[in-house]
Amino acid sequence: MEIILKTDIKGLGYKNDLVEVKPGYGRNYLIPQGFAVLATGSNKKILAENIKQAAHKAEKIKTEAETTAAALEALTLDIKAKIGDSGKIFGKVTTLQIADALSEKGFDIDRKKISINVPVDGAGEFAAEVDLHREVKTHVNFVVSAE
Repeated sequence: MEIILKTDIKGLGYKNDLVEVKPGYGRNYLIPQGFAVLATGSNKKILAENIKQAAHKAEKIKTEAETTAAALEALTLDIKAKIGDSGKIFGKVTTLQIADALSEKGFDIDRKKISINVPVDGAGEFAAEVDLHREVKTHVNFVVSAE
């Protein structure tokens, strides 16, 4: 089943993408939740017109994302966590903690666009991936230290 996404969905695609999904996923989840519309002929024409009108605005957003990505790569965040005698942390370092640390530095990035790909199990340096735009992904370094 072919659908047009109305919002970014992690692992599936970005807004205004034409994607192929299983019929049950499309009919029972994506379309009723308002995340997608059926890819009919008229909807495809509307999509083409929307993309044509938004091309200039999209280029501006992409350059802003590239500027933010360059600033994030040069940044190292300090995340505080409770660390036991053995060097392991209690709990987890979450994307919410990274998003809060970024907002303290002046970057407004949604926690859903941040992913930590390696397990953070103790103090040290780690990296998180930040998805700023469909074509712009970057890493932000963070140091986990004792509270």
